Amino acid sequence: MKQSHKTLLLWVLLIMMFLAIWQFLSPDSRPATQVAFSEFMAQVQVEAKDKDPHVESVTIKDREYTFWVKDPKSGTKTKKVTIGPDNADEITKTIVDNKVAVFFEKEDTSPFWPGAIMYLLPTVFLLVMFYLFMRQLQAGGGKAMSFGKSRARLLSEAQNKVTFADVAGIDEAKDELEEIIAFLKDPKKFQKLGGRIPKGVLMMGPPGTGKTLLARAIAGEAGVPFFSISGSDFVEMFVGVGASRVRDLFEQGKKHAPCIIFIDEIDAVGRHRGAGLGGGHDEREQTLNQLLVEMDGFESNEGVIIVAATNRPDVLDPAILRPGRFDRRIVVNRPDVRGREGILRVHTKKVPLGPDVDMEILARGTPGFVGADIENLVNEAALLAARQDKDVVSMVDFEMAKDKVLMGAERRSMVISDEEKRTTAYHEAGHALVAKLLEKFSDPVHKVTIIPRGPALGLTQQLPKEDRLSMSRDFAKARLSVLMGGRVAEEIVFGQFTTGAGNDIKQASNLARRMVTEFGMSDVIGPISYGADEESVFLGRDFTSRRRDYSETIANQIDDEVRRFILDAHAEARQLLTDNREILERLATALLERETLDAEEVDAIVGGRELPQRQRVVIPSYSDRDRAAKEKRRAASIFGTPKPAPST
Repeated sequence: MKQSHKTLLLWVLLIMMFLAIWQFLSPDSRPATQVAFSEFMAQVQVEAKDKDPHVESVTIKDREYTFWVKDPKSGTKTKKVTIGPDNADEITKTIVDNKVAVFFEKEDTSPFWPGAIMYLLPTVFLLVMFYLFMRQLQAGGGKAMSFGKSRARLLSEAQNKVTFADVAGIDEAKDELEEIIAFLKDPKKFQKLGGRIPKGVLMMGPPGTGKTLLARAIAGEAGVPFFSISGSDFVEMFVGVGASRVRDLFEQGKKHAPCIIFIDEIDAVGRHRGAGLGGGHDEREQTLNQLLVEMDGFESNEGVIIVAATNRPDVLDPAILRPGRFDRRIVVNRPDVRGREGILRVHTKKVPLGPDVDMEILARGTPGFVGADIENLVNEAALLAARQDKDVVSMVDFEMAKDKVLMGAERRSMVISDEEKRTTAYHEAGHALVAKLLEKFSDPVHKVTIIPRGPALGLTQQLPKEDRLSMSRDFAKARLSVLMGGRVAEEIVFGQFTTGAGNDIKQASNLARRMVTEFGMSDVIGPISYGADEESVFLGRDFTSRRRDYSETIANQIDDEVRRFILDAHAEARQLLTDNREILERLATALLERETLDAEEVDAIVGGRELPQRQRVVIPSYSDRDRAAKEKRRAASIFGTPKPAPST
């Protein structure tokens, strides 16, 4: 029986027990109406008892007569009358003479306790119910009554098996944290030279780069108590709970010192003070103030090290970033090609790989991927191999998984007309051809497809040969031309254009505006930054300080330069596609025939060579497998199960 059913049954039994005891102890208390003595005597002496109301019986207790009047029309009613002591005997004789049943009841000599219990039982019952309710709340998983207690989890060595050997691609961050681990294990080595352990370490970087994984590795390597809590666990709907939880967290830390406290997503509680629109008495600000005091206030927290992680260091309060609170700031960036290769080797330790899998090629083919992306890539490749009933994961599985991660899952079931398919083929061929002709200044074409993926009807995927940390003006202008290539191809072939280029135009407009206002790539505007205050508002205080930092004249010049960049890219794409119309036709025809072209096939078409032969790999979906299994069972039911072929 489930715990909830047991609790419900317990409450039902308690209520039934209470009602039974109440019924047992409570006296018969049918309501009786007080009447005049004259009415009582008149109903006693009634002669026509079959027609008029008359007294049927009388119960005498002390000087109070309780009698039952029987009315032939309305039934029996209970009434009572009080008699004086002088004429009680005479009245009793009159009642007996009129043949009315008389009963005598002794005075109440019952003990005191049943009556007291009867009146106290409801109060006791309510108190017991309240006690059980509060006990159930405190015993629950959420501990609803422990508002001010910290929700930090103390990780043991058995719970956490991650070590620095499981972390790859971020060697500099590992070195910084390994030094802290060394200090915890042998503090005298550093203290004899006057060094002190850093009070706090802040890990900053994009999502998925391994900040939380580093924290788990610290827990596995430190050999000291490790508390883990999220920044959102501090603030609740109740005022003062956040500050109370901060105090309780550091009290636990002091008891277990030396120890490490890890706060994930600290920007949830450490956001810049004064950023809200509700004034300075925000609950989050009270929590932050208490956190600042505990980290470096009047009382010292020797042996308690704070490790925090955030994706948004720009929104943190300056007071929490100063030395003495977070002495070290570790930037966890995207891994380079060697880092990605190391991450691939970590995540494929337990994956059976085929002999054709080359980690270096995979690492070079995944620029910009972070640790979480690579882990997802390996998992998708393993799932694809399992769906095909393979024993190992091959390079083809990794390539298909990479396409799925980069471009989205294929939507082969989507119904597209032949005309739309032809338009999409020329659109994507335009992108691919412009990118190929401008390959000196742009990223190489990785794959072109007209199979719908994600929200797009077709995609042209470009991947850089190596990691790119900056962008030249020629590269940016080539990127604009590639974005315009799809729309220009539609204009040249069909004499009109569709809405399929909407996202291309949006990307081109954003890039052109950044070229003018951020990167200083316009000869007219010059190397000046404009529009820094026009970014998305994150801090409430920005509402009062937001202003446009340029005049209307400059605004018009910016618009003119953005338009010029885009129109120049449009003209360049038109010139390239017009001069290479034959190649455009061959690309579109090949796309309509094969649906997907890789880099080798695009090179062959542009170079005028024959397309290489390839074996098309189609992974059956689970719905296709179900239909095939049903068809097989149906055929077996009609024709019978085929006999196995005789052995030779």
